[in-house]
Amino acid sequence: MQLLIIITAILLTLIIIYIGYLAGKKAGEIKTNAEWKDNLPNIRNDAVKRSRAVLSGQFSEQLAPYLPDFKFKPTEICFLGKPIDFIVFKGMDEKDISEIVFVEVKSGKSKLSAHEKKLKQAIENKKIRYELYQIPEKLTKSG
Repeated sequence: MQLLIIITAILLTLIIIYIGYLAGKKAGEIKTNAEWKDNLPNIRNDAVKRSRAVLSGQFSEQLAPYLPDFKFKPTEICFLGKPIDFIVFKGMDEKDISEIVFVEVKSGKSKLSAHEKKLKQAIENKKIRYELYQIPEKLTKSG
C-alpha cells in the first residue's frame, strides 16, 4: 500500500513538472512572438535603409567616372566591380598607356573591407605582373 502511495506521488510530481514545462514553453513562445511583432517595423526599416545604402553605393560606383572631380577619363576606365571597382589605363585614348591605376570607390562613411585592404597592400607592394595566355591552335582551328 505504501509503495502505491509513493508511486502515485512520484507520478503526480512528474505530471506537475511536465505541465509546468509546457506552460513555461507556451509563455516563452507568447513573449517571443510579442517581442517579434513589436520589433518587426524596426527590423523592416533597418533592412530598407541597408538596402538603400547598398544600392546607392553601387549607383555611385557606376556614376563616379562622370563626376567633375574624378581624376581620370571615363574612356580610359574598365569597370570590374569586384574585387576592385575600376582599372584605369592612363593614356589609352592616345594609344600610349603610361600608367595603370586601380580605383576603389566608396561613398558616405564606408571603409575598405579586409579583402580590399589586402588587395591595396598587394598593389602597394608591387605584387603585380603581366601574363600572356596563348590558346592552343588546335582549339581555335575549324574543321
